[in-house]
Amino acid sequence: MKKVYIETYGCALNKGDTYIMKTVLARKGYSIVDNPIASDIIIINTCTVRMETQQRMIHRIKTLYKFAIERDKKLIIAGCLAKAQPYLVSKIAPNASLLSPQNVSKIDVVVRESKKVILLDGDRDRNTIGVWLEDRIGIVPIQEGCLGNCSFCIVKNARRKLFSYPMEHIAETVRELIKKGAVEIQLSGQDTATYGIDLYGKPMLPKLIQRIIETPGNYMIRIGMLNPDTIEPILDDLIKAMRDHHVYKFLHIPLQSGSDKVLKIMRRKYTVDQFRHIIKELRSKLPDIAIATDIIIGHPGEDEEDFEDTLRIVKELEFDRIHVAQYTIRPNTYSASLKQVSSKIKKERMKRFLELMENIGLKKHSKYLGKVVKAFVTEKGKNSYTARLINYTPVVINSDKEIIGKWINARIHKITFFDLRGDVIG
Repeated sequence: MKKVYIETYGCALNKGDTYIMKTVLARKGYSIVDNPIASDIIIINTCTVRMETQQRMIHRIKTLYKFAIERDKKLIIAGCLAKAQPYLVSKIAPNASLLSPQNVSKIDVVVRESKKVILLDGDRDRNTIGVWLEDRIGIVPIQEGCLGNCSFCIVKNARRKLFSYPMEHIAETVRELIKKGAVEIQLSGQDTATYGIDLYGKPMLPKLIQRIIETPGNYMIRIGMLNPDTIEPILDDLIKAMRDHHVYKFLHIPLQSGSDKVLKIMRRKYTVDQFRHIIKELRSKLPDIAIATDIIIGHPGEDEEDFEDTLRIVKELEFDRIHVAQYTIRPNTYSASLKQVSSKIKKERMKRFLELMENIGLKKHSKYLGKVVKAFVTEKGKNSYTARLINYTPVVINSDKEIIGKWINARIHKITFFDLRGDVIG
């Protein structure tokens, strides 16, 4: 029995692809190991969303390639970097096999070949979703691709075509994961609000959620990222579906900039006012909801006034979580051809933004200090557990008992801008 080691980087969708590969390989009789030294085959599932991520990937590929050559092991480079920049990957690892995200279900074909294999074309297999469970969190990809054409995005070169898995197959996968002990199910995708458009002719995310929650059990569902323009048509139905007790009151909706001018340069399909309306509607109908967003600092075209607009909307809407990054040039994108904001200005703006972000986080979390909260325990660390409020806010819990999958009451004794800290009571 050959042994396979898989190293994964990037988003939940990439992790879902790794679970597909592990599921396929296990069914074919391969053994999955957690150390490259113990393996016969090494797979690195790559990310290329940002420049520093790409640099990290290149460094890691070089290290693994040298290791594989010296130890006579097969190296397979999968994921977005392999699909978006195959020539770059082949240059640094000439003998490595390449596998696109769309071909992860064919991983056994690549693994069993002794020679180099390149599988970069073709569509996904609608019948293969991973049922691999690590810890107690199951990641289920529901769709890939998006309807946008953002000027800064390289991921569209790796995951361009809109693709949805059949509803019944997703529901079946969720059922199997819950039987295996999953207490949290993450529905992942590039833009989950587009789920079903390619398969059913219209967006079907609310119906998918309703289909999944028919499954009995002790679990919670986290909905993956949705874009503002695609969430609008399904907003009412999504709110209705999210009222179920199995669904976290949490959504991740990227804003990217608080300036309509910059949003237009980015080729985003909404205005700041449209975004504001969506958030206010969600908060009025789901009072407990937490909203996460993404912000890009220093995108080409962003002047001081545009940055101030971003600060203003962030202060106004007080997001519960913000994923913020300085803009970095990505090859083969429109934004790369534009006049760039200087690194000095980007760093200065980032510093100001991080200060605001931390202040908002502390303000939002201060209401919990000294209070008793109800939280669902989903993860076990070395010396603590991670639990989630109904709005997905993380609570770090110290306990000497096994409490994964339990709703517990915890008294919050400390807060950070990122999470809450507490002790189980009762």
